[in-house]
Amino acid sequence: MSTTTAEVREEHLSKEELEALAHPKRPLKERIGVVLSYVGMAAIVLYCIIPFYWMVVSSLRQPSEGRSTEFIPSPMSIENYQAVFSPLNNFGRSLINSLIVAGTTTILTLLFGIIGAYALARLRFRGKGLVLWLIMACSMFPLVVLLPPLLKMFSSTEPFTWFPYWINTYQSVIIPGLSFGLPLAVWNLTAFFKQLPVELEQAAMVDGCTPGVAFRKVILPLAAPGIFTTAIIVFIMAWNEFLLALTFLQDASRQTATVAISKFTGTSGFDTPYGTIMAAGVLVTVPLLLAVLIFQRRIVAGLTAGGVK
Repeated sequence: MSTTTAEVREEHLSKEELEALAHPKRPLKERIGVVLSYVGMAAIVLYCIIPFYWMVVSSLRQPSEGRSTEFIPSPMSIENYQAVFSPLNNFGRSLINSLIVAGTTTILTLLFGIIGAYALARLRFRGKGLVLWLIMACSMFPLVVLLPPLLKMFSSTEPFTWFPYWINTYQSVIIPGLSFGLPLAVWNLTAFFKQLPVELEQAAMVDGCTPGVAFRKVILPLAAPGIFTTAIIVFIMAWNEFLLALTFLQDASRQTATVAISKFTGTSGFDTPYGTIMAAGVLVTVPLLLAVLIFQRRIVAGLTAGGVK
């Protein structure tokens, strides 16, 4: 059996030389770049985690140690979590209100966003690019600028007005919330629908499907990652909304969790209960973190869909 020249050379190489061939050393600049990239990623992770860690630690301190600077509370206490759900704070009802507002806003945003995005992705007409830019421009108005006219419309008691008295109603937060969720949904889903081949719908219609059935049974299942990603982003945005809820939901029984947290008071009614506020912040944040961790693959798939053909 004949041996090649490379095999003959390898027989005369030492163990160190063979390892060097199997694992060649990177240039110094490349190794420094790798180290710096890891350091940068570690710094970003710490920057994101430390505030949440401090919130959790502060929530586990005793109420009398709300301003303590210890990184590990000793002893730990759950009194702050018990105080969150005291009848005085009515926090359980506020969580239900947040779920109603955020869930309804997400469902309506997806309903109208999917229809609008599909039309913009498939139909050809003049000014389509201008329409997309106008939709995005609607979300660029500062919310503070929109509050006075919205407050005037929703607090009107005059007959024959478009909006009856909507103060302390869910729709006073849900309807304005659509103006910020819809542009995001339309832009994300339009890009996603564009990368789906139109031949899929044509093939379905050749097999006897109507355009509506082809859209429902062929396009929607394929667009599920993009739709799911958009739903998560819109839900988080609606869940964390504060200004609209603070302005229009003045009744304590209709306030969302973010507004309820801002109105927490201590036992005296005048002090700031830092531990209770931190505990409520943990309870509001943890469900969102769990949802992102559980569905992270779908979220990444939706964000990167269409990036590579």
